[in-house]
Amino acid sequence: MKTHGFKLALLGCGILSFVALLILVNRTPIDSYVNTIKMMNVPIIQADDDIYRQIEDLAEQINQAPVNAKLDRVWKAIPSYNGVQVNIEKSYQIATQLGKVQLDTLMYDEIEAEISLEEIEPAPIYRGNPKKPMISLMVNVAWGTEYVHKMLDIFDQYQIKVTFFLDGKWLTENKNVAELMLERGHELGNHAYSHPDLKKVSAERIKEELLKTNKLIEELGVKSYLFAPPSGSFDNRAVKIADQYKMKTILWTLDTVDWRKPSPETIIQRIVPKLENGSLILMHPTEPTVEALPTIIEGAMNKELMLGTVSELISPERSLSLIHLK
Repeated sequence: MKTHGFKLALLGCGILSFVALLILVNRTPIDSYVNTIKMMNVPIIQADDDIYRQIEDLAEQINQAPVNAKLDRVWKAIPSYNGVQVNIEKSYQIATQLGKVQLDTLMYDEIEAEISLEEIEPAPIYRGNPKKPMISLMVNVAWGTEYVHKMLDIFDQYQIKVTFFLDGKWLTENKNVAELMLERGHELGNHAYSHPDLKKVSAERIKEELLKTNKLIEELGVKSYLFAPPSGSFDNRAVKIADQYKMKTILWTLDTVDWRKPSPETIIQRIVPKLENGSLILMHPTEPTVEALPTIIEGAMNKELMLGTVSELISPERSLSLIHLK
């Protein structure tokens, strides 16, 4: 069990409606006391008073059980998602010092799921856990650089991080661009070396495609744990080979189909209305995608969906998530 200080802000109200609490950071002087309590081994306090009852009532509305990873008939591997539980005793200590209950000073324990992705049969991942209010933009890169730079600027503008899946041949010719991706805080994934149809090549060729690109990525100072099959074409051999090298096979929930050069409006209509918890959105560095990106990003934000890397999306962690009152 992991214990964290969680600072929450009330986003809405209504007894029967969901109310989102958003993480806030760097608040003083409360921070100093919260951090002190966080480090203490606080004994259980039995208190029959209003403050204690308020915290218990909030805990009933906030606490959520963890969700195990599972194999779904349609979506294949679904990642686990940690539960959350208000630490009543530590929250009580803080509230009694403040003289009142404040949502943004509640303490909580993050409860790990019993079954993780590593404990289920290797299978492709098409989406994150449907309870996790996050989406991820996955950018497959096998040609050109012009629109990559423009995408990077947009991601900087909105202060979000994405995962670029790199074709090995592209990487040999554009190492400096890949380095720029890393400098700007983005994640790199493996998109094979020469963009083959993995259903039509030998198992040995699949290994070669993976390992050659992994080696190039490692030369940049990072390791790749994510593999996006070229054109989404793969079979169970590819999934198992990727698993042998501790890699997850990543597909997508929503596809921009931007390689066909549709209008930005078409891309927006394909994506924004369907955005939901756990969505993986496939895109490429194309002109219409660059034009559609701000609307896609703002559409996610308007739905109170965070944007993170693929690793963050499939992680069970919820320390960056929105917590909802029931």
